[in-house]
Amino acid sequence: MSRRKEDAVILSQEKIAEGIYSMWLKTDAARGAAPGQFISMYSRDGSRLLPRPISICEVGKGKTSLRVVYRVTGENTGTEEFSRMEAGDMVPVIGPLGNGFPLERAEGKRAFLVGGGIGVPPILELAKQMNCEKKQIIVGYRNEETFLKDEFGRNGELYISTEDGSVGTKGNVMDAIRENGLAADVIYACGPTPMLRAVKAYAEEKGIECYLSLEERMACGIGACLACVCRTKEKDHHTNVKNRRICKEGPVFLSTEVEI
Repeated sequence: MSRRKEDAVILSQEKIAEGIYSMWLKTDAARGAAPGQFISMYSRDGSRLLPRPISICEVGKGKTSLRVVYRVTGENTGTEEFSRMEAGDMVPVIGPLGNGFPLERAEGKRAFLVGGGIGVPPILELAKQMNCEKKQIIVGYRNEETFLKDEFGRNGELYISTEDGSVGTKGNVMDAIRENGLAADVIYACGPTPMLRAVKAYAEEKGIECYLSLEERMACGIGACLACVCRTKEKDHHTNVKNRRICKEGPVFLSTEVEI
């Protein structure tokens, strides 16, 4: 399926936490979108040539719209520009991109859906679409600004960790799993590398099948520039080295295939 750049129309935008924004877009990228994929959003500023990859948070009914939830990374950045946009504005996008989570691996199983930081948003569409025996959503935040909490609560058993202990378990997602005595047959996770490293180690210790969505700075977003590679156990048949392109072969990988 070929992807082309299009002008998506902003349907709505709101600030949902400090530095965190939720935007609904009317876009053709919604048609084939799956949990774990992302879109590339382009600045209107000609000095910013590279797009910003942003994970898909939700797919609207009828698959004509997408929701993205993103963090503003600083002043005079692409994400700061996006945060100033309003309903009716247009933003160039390409998508859906990358490979998402394999939903079929959870059928009839107990599943962990783990998200941390700005890796929390893509867990929502995953929770909405997943059909499994037991759906346990474990999400980690910095403080009491637990964005998307209500949506998660409607789509599975919700467990929250916060770094300052203001909500749920004090600590990280692994602390929440241990404190609540949770168990799973398969794990899906998205978040910062230290969190993914801990989830990977836990999965390997317990012998649990685990899929990780890697966070990485991307340039082109379509696999051409080789800027967002990760180390893998096996050689890539394209380059004959032990690397995979996160934007193209990922961002979701089986945990035992990658080194983080």
